[in-house]
Amino acid sequence: MALQLRPNCEYCDKDLPPASIEARICSYECTFCADCVETKLFNVCPNCGGGFVPRPIRPAKQWRDGVCVASHPASDKRVHLKYSRADVADHAARIRDVPPGAR
Repeated sequence: MALQLRPNCEYCDKDLPPASIEARICSYECTFCADCVETKLFNVCPNCGGGFVPRPIRPAKQWRDGVCVASHPASDKRVHLKYSRADVADHAARIRDVPPGAR
């Protein structure tokens, strides 16, 4: 099963195409832009409390048969936070000093 490549930042709704180097994901594939992760979320996923890593780039060119973004396209379903910005800020403030591995 291929990683779901969500098309937008769940916080600010910025477009994050499959080749974006600004996309960040948590272990549940929640997707945010680097700016929101660094300046608003403080490396705390507002959905699960985990940390973020850069989202891998799915190759545009088919280097191996059937393995590329054309064969496994990115999602076109935009995802948005279900929490208020105030709740997200409180959540991040509560656990941002706990390293992701200790959460």
